[in-house]
Amino acid sequence: MRKGLRPGPSVRAESLDAVNLSAVSGGEATLPCDTRSPQPPDALLLVVWYKDDVPIYSYDGRVKGPSAHWADASLGGRARWHASPHSALKIRDVVPTDRALYRCRVDFKVSPTKNYKLVLHVIELPEKPKIFDETDKEITGIAGPYIEDTSLKLTCVVSGGKPTPRVRWWRDDKMVSKLDPIEDGSQLSTLDLKIPKLKREYFEAVYTCTADNTALVPPLKANVQIQLHLRPLLVEILSREQPLSVGNEAELACRAVGARPSAIITWWLDNKQMTVVDEQKDSEDRNETISFLRWTPRMEDDGHTLKCRASHSKLEYATLETSIKLDLHFMPIVTLQLGSKMNPNDIEEGDDVYFDCVVNANPPAYKVVWEHNGQVMTHNQRAGVIAGSAHLALQGVSREQAGKYVCIASNVEGDGRSDAVHLQVIYKPVCKNPMTAIVGSAINEAAKVTCEVDAFPIPKNFQWVLNNTLGTVELDSGKFTVGAGRSILTYTPTSETDYGSLSCRATNLAGQQIEACRYTLLPAVKPDPPTNCSARNLTDDSAELRCAAGYDGGLQTTYFVEAWAAGELVANVSTITPVWKLQGLGSGKALKLIFYAHNARGRSDITMLRVHTLSRLALHTEAKSNHSGVDTSWALGIIAGIIGTLAVLAAVALLARKRHRPLQYEAPVQTVKAYKASMQSANHSPIGDDKNPDVVPLGKDFNCTRDCERPPEPPPYAAVVSPPVGSSRSVHSLHDTRSNTPHTPNTPASDAQSIGTLAEDRRSVTSGTLSRRREVVTTRTPLLANARESCV
Repeated sequence: MRKGLRPGPSVRAESLDAVNLSAVSGGEATLPCDTRSPQPPDALLLVVWYKDDVPIYSYDGRVKGPSAHWADASLGGRARWHASPHSALKIRDVVPTDRALYRCRVDFKVSPTKNYKLVLHVIELPEKPKIFDETDKEITGIAGPYIEDTSLKLTCVVSGGKPTPRVRWWRDDKMVSKLDPIEDGSQLSTLDLKIPKLKREYFEAVYTCTADNTALVPPLKANVQIQLHLRPLLVEILSREQPLSVGNEAELACRAVGARPSAIITWWLDNKQMTVVDEQKDSEDRNETISFLRWTPRMEDDGHTLKCRASHSKLEYATLETSIKLDLHFMPIVTLQLGSKMNPNDIEEGDDVYFDCVVNANPPAYKVVWEHNGQVMTHNQRAGVIAGSAHLALQGVSREQAGKYVCIASNVEGDGRSDAVHLQVIYKPVCKNPMTAIVGSAINEAAKVTCEVDAFPIPKNFQWVLNNTLGTVELDSGKFTVGAGRSILTYTPTSETDYGSLSCRATNLAGQQIEACRYTLLPAVKPDPPTNCSARNLTDDSAELRCAAGYDGGLQTTYFVEAWAAGELVANVSTITPVWKLQGLGSGKALKLIFYAHNARGRSDITMLRVHTLSRLALHTEAKSNHSGVDTSWALGIIAGIIGTLAVLAAVALLARKRHRPLQYEAPVQTVKAYKASMQSANHSPIGDDKNPDVVPLGKDFNCTRDCERPPEPPPYAAVVSPPVGSSRSVHSLHDTRSNTPHTPNTPASDAQSIGTLAEDRRSVTSGTLSRRREVVTTRTPLLANARESCV
């Protein structure tokens, strides 16, 4: 026992059989004393408590009320006797001076006195432990942060406490260090916690220092958490489902694991840092950090290195890096060029031409297509077109194959087109219009004749030749001009001998034109009227009209139609072709349509046609009729009407044959009218038709295929120059002559003479005229008084 607790010799002797009790300073002490009588029903008279043999408290069982209790002033009112449930003296707010030997004396009325001895030990608790680091800085809550792989030393200091406290270090529920009590009179107890190498497992580890010197109260404790700066363990660029494509924005992710605090992630393209817009994100446990890069790759980035770096804000030499080599997908880059041995300026018709298509694509192109002037080309070896994935060969190239060539390669990224390569094929000039053109001009009136050719290169030299009855003459270069692929001749006939056939030839680097462009120069006259006019799509308010064009007189011709209703002009429309669409005609009107042509020489005769526009009432009635079919009686009526009409027409035709007398055919001299007749619609057959008995039949040697498809030719120039007396050069005078000619019967001799004239026209003529002659024979019959029929 300590010095302060040692009683005198008598007390020590008496305490050997005493009961030891402990109480915590500031707590409550309970001193039990059995007041039960050994011989019941004996009565309790007096209970007296002694502290070191000095009375400090008594209870008198003979007195009722509070006055039965007495306490010494040294207790300060902290003690109280409790008879039940177990008799004991309770002292609250225990102080160290309460440490002593206590004796309880119990007096009974009959039974002998009992004594109980107790030794009260007062325990003084130590102060709460304090934790200090290597720098003697008190740590509250968190220690660090320390750098990974360094050492750590923490000291737990406990002050005071009787008896001397026990000090221990704990991690979780495991004791890692302890200090047993040492009675050396010191008021401080210290215990160190040493960790030689702070590994990652110590991150946020919680250590507890405890101090205790009694089991009556829980140990006093202080906690500390270890914080570390940890290097990143892993950095990786997360894989993508889709490849990176040039020109398409992509999102890439880089993940860093294990850094504390969170790693700083940066992106690099080779050695150039890239700009990242989005902030990096941490996982909930802050163990992972992810950075997102939104980036649009360019073609020049292919094959370069994309890097992701994870660095630490506090630790040097703690940077981790990962990288990928960019394998960018891109649309094919196509380059088209002529064969290396070919001169693009020296390719003539008949040469073999080669193209090379160089394709750079990732992934590789699965299809290559060739285009010529925007049209897809196909492999056709028979036509000399050999198309492959890398080469195109044109065997025996023609002028039609000149133009723009493009190579198109396709992969999953799209279609890549090359720049167009223009193939120039050198060829001699050819006429843009292979047909012989008719040019009309009056005497002393300048006519402009345009000669347009197709050639490459563009010709700069032209030659004009006039061929007439006087021979062949090359025209002076001052009479024509030369432009881009064309020559315009300004020619003024001064006499009838200046008419004839013109030819134009051009010359370029490839040579002189083989087939000349030909023009027939004729005297300009008024045009013929439109023929075969008909109405189509006739409605209640509109009509579409169409005619066959007659001879235009060698000049630009405009076609007119006038619509008259009840003497009032309803419409007047002009076009450059004999096709019209009239609107606003009115419903249910009887219209007289007048057709005619007009050029610089005047207006043609007229052609009339009568039509009726539909009635709106009829259309309304028709719309309400049954659409499911035609009434049977109505259909029978239509069939009967058609049959009756055909019968009447047949009877009229038969009667006309029996009553008509053959007329004297008048074959006028060949004038411009002869050529105009040859320009009639191709629908008029040159072969004699039984339905038109007034047409003079042709000879047996007539070849329809040969003569029908041959372009119309002008009349012989000898006839133009020297017309017989009584004939007229005017078309209108020719019509007037026909009208005034008396109809005299024809004789077999005259028929033979007419046929012989046609046959004679088919023979060759002397030099200076055309190789063939054509003549128009016109007749007028009583049956068809207003119609003219002709045959060449």
